[in-house]
Amino acid sequence: MLRHSLVLLMIAAACAQTPAPFPQPQQSPDTVIRINVNLVQVDAVVTDSKDRPVTDLQAEDFEVLQDGKPQPITNFSFITLGRAGAPAPRPAAAGKGAPPVPPAKIKPGEVRRTVALVVDDLGLSFESVYRVRQALKKFVDEEIQPGDLVAIIRTGAGIGALQQFTTDKRILYAAIERVRYNALGRVGVSSFEPLGANTGEDQGLRDFRSQAFSVGTLGAVRYIVNGLHELGGRKAVVLFSENLRLFTGDNDQRVLEEVRHLTDAANRASVVLYTIDPRGLQTHGLTAADDTRGMRQDQIAQVPTQRSEEEFHSRDGLVVLAHDTGGRFFGDNNDLNSAVRAVMRDTEGYYLIGYHPAAETFDAKTGQPRFHKVAVRLKRPGLHVRSRSGFFGTSDRLTTPPLRGREAQIAHALTSPFAAGSIHVRLTPLFSQGPKGSFLNTLLYIDGKDLKFTDEPDGWHKAVFDLVAITFGDNGQAVDSSDRTYTLRVRQEAYEQTVKGGVLYAVSHPVRKPGPYQMRVVIRDTSTEEVGTASQFIEVPDVSKGRLTLSSIVIRELGNLQQRQPDQAEGQVAAQNIQGTPAVRVFRQGQTLVYGYEILNAAKSPHLEAQSRLFRDGKQVFEGKNMPLTAQILPDGKRMVGGGNLKLGAAIAPGDYVLQLTVTDTLAKEKYRSATQWIDFEIQ
Repeated sequence: MLRHSLVLLMIAAACAQTPAPFPQPQQSPDTVIRINVNLVQVDAVVTDSKDRPVTDLQAEDFEVLQDGKPQPITNFSFITLGRAGAPAPRPAAAGKGAPPVPPAKIKPGEVRRTVALVVDDLGLSFESVYRVRQALKKFVDEEIQPGDLVAIIRTGAGIGALQQFTTDKRILYAAIERVRYNALGRVGVSSFEPLGANTGEDQGLRDFRSQAFSVGTLGAVRYIVNGLHELGGRKAVVLFSENLRLFTGDNDQRVLEEVRHLTDAANRASVVLYTIDPRGLQTHGLTAADDTRGMRQDQIAQVPTQRSEEEFHSRDGLVVLAHDTGGRFFGDNNDLNSAVRAVMRDTEGYYLIGYHPAAETFDAKTGQPRFHKVAVRLKRPGLHVRSRSGFFGTSDRLTTPPLRGREAQIAHALTSPFAAGSIHVRLTPLFSQGPKGSFLNTLLYIDGKDLKFTDEPDGWHKAVFDLVAITFGDNGQAVDSSDRTYTLRVRQEAYEQTVKGGVLYAVSHPVRKPGPYQMRVVIRDTSTEEVGTASQFIEVPDVSKGRLTLSSIVIRELGNLQQRQPDQAEGQVAAQNIQGTPAVRVFRQGQTLVYGYEILNAAKSPHLEAQSRLFRDGKQVFEGKNMPLTAQILPDGKRMVGGGNLKLGAAIAPGDYVLQLTVTDTLAKEKYRSATQWIDFEIQ
């Protein structure tokens, strides 16, 4: 269980100004697909004979049909999401030995494209996994543009695999490293089972197993689609799979119904599905792995045809999902990178077409909503259009009823891949090393204005809220959790300061093994049932290897000390300015910042040097000299503490910044003599 550190629990006491407002998810009404009794909107992509996008069409060039009947177009626009003109310049590559450039922060209004790269490790052979990993790395290196939000998700992982959408390539690279062959999936080492292999299963059992796993993949994709509903605008889900066989003759109607529900969910969430078969061009004939002993010549002659049919049927789910959501299927191509590039070109713009549906569209006389087919056609010859295939006759308002009850609200918030809710929460996980091993110390800020306080006798005010925290490991499974209800009671003066400044908490727990982790927290006000969530990724290094390592950086405003308040709840302390704490990190021009960190695995008689760099929007704006560092050795003799000051001159421009520190041990081996950490902050 998570241990709550009383040393770091704090509540704002005297705050000079209110913390900066938190960014809200973008909800542009012009880019959200709607399905309700007054309006149905569908998105469409048009290309020419050379597969180039066509962007100059008007409403009179289109025809929309619902269940075969033409619909008058009442709303029409072209939405541009991608880059216009030449690609954005990419930063120069870092020199050999130079530390990585920290990512620039992106605000909701700057988001252009949202892309989920979904690796169906339940449906990929050992051979295909390698190709997919290489394509993902190339995508991250070359295709991501400023304004792109990207996530890499595995269908075989737990709910924690829905890590936050990010522009941070460090997070995406860590996700790619977790893409591995899943021996429990429905595909073996190679795409085609070798002849003569003794699987212990008859064909009927193998078909049932394949279909069951395929339905499992559909469920995982639908789960992702439902999570994407919370983000505004049109989103792309790119599914890498080589085996999504849905229709075997048995239970086809049930599978078709599942596909229709997924299509409807994707339509309402403004999600387009692109599917990629990474096998490339296949050899259907005999291979060295085949054992034809005991087979007749006519049976051997049928092998290419059987394998061709097997490949065709293994793709039926991929083709259907792409077609029904307005996306594209890519197969029979050895160049995965070209398929990914084509997807990104396809996401750069689309037509948004709306019409007023007939009243009977949403009249469920039988008690069950009917699936309505929608077709978009072009009147101009020589062009191709792709759009969604249909929807269920239920209004969006009815398909997403508000959640009620503590468990349902918290479960939904924990499984959502996005930070959301009306309670604003800021999360800062910090890695450190103690005498008993590595641990995470997570600082949590809650906006006091979002909590409901009730008045009590004698000038007291009370707020009650649930705080649930979960740490997910690299396989998406929870490795630690905590669920507590806090009662916050303060007198009038402290109440006013809390509402103005906010609430700070800290959650500390040990880390059993190194690797990437995701910390998620949910705050729920028990009186209003409003919820707030936050999620952060952190990489815990392997200290046992003996290489030079830095802990996370703690940065605060100089002189911003904390002290206990005797009349406040257990563990609370006061801060002179909550903005200047390590949890919030919002500073003013002219202030002096103090930062500190631990140095691990340095030589016993170290010759340490430290260098600081300052970045804004991903670009370096300051580079300090490489200076000798005098570090304090802690009592256990295995750790040292370093730090310094940073003066924010009056001329420095407001904005988001990143402080990066590099420590070099001149006595260590060349390959491992430097270690780097960074921390972000804001200047107002």
